[in-house]
Amino acid sequence: MNPASPTLRPDLARIASWIAPQTRVLDLGCGDGALLAHLREQKQVAGYGVEIDMDGVIGCVANGVNVIQRDLESGLAGFEANSFDYVVLSLTIQSMKQVELILDEMLRVGRTGIVTFPNFGYWENRWQLLFGRMPVSETIPYQWYDTPNIHLCTLDDFDDLVRARGARVKASMVLHQGQRITFLPNLRGSLALVRFERAER
Repeated sequence: MNPASPTLRPDLARIASWIAPQTRVLDLGCGDGALLAHLREQKQVAGYGVEIDMDGVIGCVANGVNVIQRDLESGLAGFEANSFDYVVLSLTIQSMKQVELILDEMLRVGRTGIVTFPNFGYWENRWQLLFGRMPVSETIPYQWYDTPNIHLCTLDDFDDLVRARGARVKASMVLHQGQRITFLPNLRGSLALVRFERAER
């Protein structure tokens, strides 16, 4: 595994390490396009970002990233099947209403999907629940009444969903404060990263 890039968030650096040079990448909920800009410069990747927030779109333009402003809840209509090698969805799936739809769409337009999300199985979340409180943490920083996170899950839950959608988990890891956790990952990691592909028929 390549060391984390000093110019990227640790989770984005890990994603970048999973992406081969000179490939096509679609980054959903791409923010200011930092990942795509890094991949373009370091790996000669061709990519597009999709972002609904205007500040993110402006950031993409400033970073020289091709971006489309749209709501992911409507799916990826307009993108042809198999038009990308990788489709990335970072720290967004937990706030989406139609999780199964976006996973199916990622697998339709791309060969490989990469998703990151707060791992609800992290021990501090379990500890707070044990004492009758909804978890508040670095990766889940909201109170229950104002959170955009409507579909929280654990690493194991997400792996099950990927398989249920006819795909195969190729790699997964968890991080905590930017560091990879290998011992009891579903318990000790606060942020999950999963790479998956369509299963061969």
